Amino acid sequence: MKKIINDPMAFVEETIEGILAAYPGHLKRCEGTGRALMRGDGPIDGKVAIVTGGGSGHIPIFLGYVGPGLLDAVSVGNVFSSPSADDMLAATVAAHAGAGVLFLYGNYSGDCMNFDMAAEMAEFEDIEVATSRAMDDVVSAPVDEMDKRRAVAGLFFAYKIAGAKAEQGANLAAVKAAADAAIWGTRSMGVALSSCTIPAAGEPTFEIAEDEMELGMGIHGEPGLQRDKLMPADEIVDRIMDRVLPDLPYASGDRVAVLVNGLGATPPEELFIIYRRAAAILADAGIDVHRAFVGEYATSMEMAGASISLLKLDDELAGLLDAPAYSPFLPTFSR
Repeated sequence: MKKIINDPMAFVEETIEGILAAYPGHLKRCEGTGRALMRGDGPIDGKVAIVTGGGSGHIPIFLGYVGPGLLDAVSVGNVFSSPSADDMLAATVAAHAGAGVLFLYGNYSGDCMNFDMAAEMAEFEDIEVATSRAMDDVVSAPVDEMDKRRAVAGLFFAYKIAGAKAEQGANLAAVKAAADAAIWGTRSMGVALSSCTIPAAGEPTFEIAEDEMELGMGIHGEPGLQRDKLMPADEIVDRIMDRVLPDLPYASGDRVAVLVNGLGATPPEELFIIYRRAAAILADAGIDVHRAFVGEYATSMEMAGASISLLKLDDELAGLLDAPAYSPFLPTFSR
């Protein structure tokens, strides 16, 4: 294992310390825990608070999406492990500003269990909580069992849209409805070329040959659709789009946002080669690209690979997607 770290068991705490040192005005700790952060200007009186959480090792998800026009607080667990219910409750109490809290996170069993426990505990604090779970990975379950699908990079779209709705002053039901609309309209699929190493484990999470790839692998290294010999970029994109486009389905006349996401060790040039082919496929299908996002939005430590996410837009979702937002981890939103 080659990593620029100190004690592997201090990996999460030292990451948080570094982020707070780099962006002291943007983020601050939530009272009562070292594993939860919130907006530096929060809580925002009268605003619905959006709280997320998940395992470390995925920056900018989850820590990178806290800020104006985005989320209000986040709790983080060990690498690829759910935060505790107590840490999630601390984030909830800290961010709550009188208008309720939306829990918005990925559909993984540990996160679901601990967030549900935190919601129950929040009731004793007289905090109203609603829940939305992202489930955009098309290969992890059939579309008629969407509630069993795992989340991947498409969670970014739900963060952005729900965050914009909350920033407008919408009530809890309306913020949840916006998040759910983004979740329903988003489909994703990825490809992995290499494994990654959890610092505390000290060895790769799985083995894959130098000349192999795995289509549909999950963000933690969960099994994908199939393992095959490495293909040219265009063929990889064709295979992904052949699976993603029919799933909603996306059809001629639709307007979409596209996210090409790097998993941690994929050069930007390769991501733009992927987007080049995806854009051509969408144009041939008569689907208009309203906005493209190309870069690292949800990583998996140093895993090589990428994913493609599509979000079907209407006028409201497009407006929310384009609304101003800021995090030092992301480009400033402007048109």
